[in-house]
Amino acid sequence: MAGLTASSPLGAAVAGSVAEASGACGRACLDGFVNRYLTALAANDPSSLPVTPDVKFTEDGQRLKLGDGLWNTATGIGTYKFYMEDVAAGEVGFFGTMREAGEPVILALRMKIEGARIAEIETIVERTVRDAENLEKRGGPDPLFSETLPPSERASRADLVGVANRYFSGMQLNDGKGEYPFTDDCDRVENGTEETNNTGRTGTYDPVRTQSNSVETSPGHRSDPTYSASWGCKRQFQSGLLHFVTRIRDRRFVVVDPERGVALAFTFFDHAAGRTRTFKIPDGRTITAGPITPWTWEIAEVFRVEHGKIRRIEAVYHRAPYGMNSGWSTWRDSMSTRARWSEVPARQ
Repeated sequence: MAGLTASSPLGAAVAGSVAEASGACGRACLDGFVNRYLTALAANDPSSLPVTPDVKFTEDGQRLKLGDGLWNTATGIGTYKFYMEDVAAGEVGFFGTMREAGEPVILALRMKIEGARIAEIETIVERTVRDAENLEKRGGPDPLFSETLPPSERASRADLVGVANRYFSGMQLNDGKGEYPFTDDCDRVENGTEETNNTGRTGTYDPVRTQSNSVETSPGHRSDPTYSASWGCKRQFQSGLLHFVTRIRDRRFVVVDPERGVALAFTFFDHAAGRTRTFKIPDGRTITAGPITPWTWEIAEVFRVEHGKIRRIEAVYHRAPYGMNSGWSTWRDSMSTRARWSEVPARQ
């Protein structure tokens, strides 16, 4: 698919270590590393973890010494747990809740395992108590994410990334005119809240919790356009009302699982504000909407893809300084909008 690049999103060599990882650490093994990490984190003691000598750790895009950040303040493990495994590449992703100073927080985690040791740890911590509580009320992730697809229905790694990446390309400077690859029953959950097909949230609301909910329309029109969480995935994109998401960059697909049709990406949504707030929607009206100052979402977002379409989406995100880097990319790659993922050799 045009615009996609098969390369390691983390800058680590795939050849050589992949065979070892895929043979030595299956799904249960990868999930076990996550559980060991959570236990150590809750105990504020990283010394029990099997790590490589040069293990790299980031929290919210900042490189820290392992044992810093949430390691200083975690007080327990929460109840929400969502594991995502890429056995072939030795990568594992996780969305879950923790306790920090007794309060619930959301943790998005990505680890790379090499030779039965943790080589890379990437985390996002969302500290909005309400969001963490909402996530725990869900009980667990949508069961579809763990359902195995028949071999005949499994996409290649590149095709799976390609479909998921169309979500980002369709939202970036959204004009409502794209071919958006959603199933009719597509659902999206963000920080524990249903953001599609949510009949309890009708009417106008701010799709990215911006600083202003106001929407100004061009003269001569009687009604304002509305964006609603009661709509489905496709209708939201066809509205053209997400145009103010000006750039979705550093699209690193860190877990790709053809067996379950799952692709997990860590990325950034930029909002440039200024002139980008004024745009034309599909019905011809010119409107002004979106954030009034520049800022960025740091996001971990996972997709379940079936028959070339996105059926389920779940995301963890928090607000970040405009244009920030993940700590896992060069500046050039962090500003790029191409998709990157680990391509691995086929099993013999």
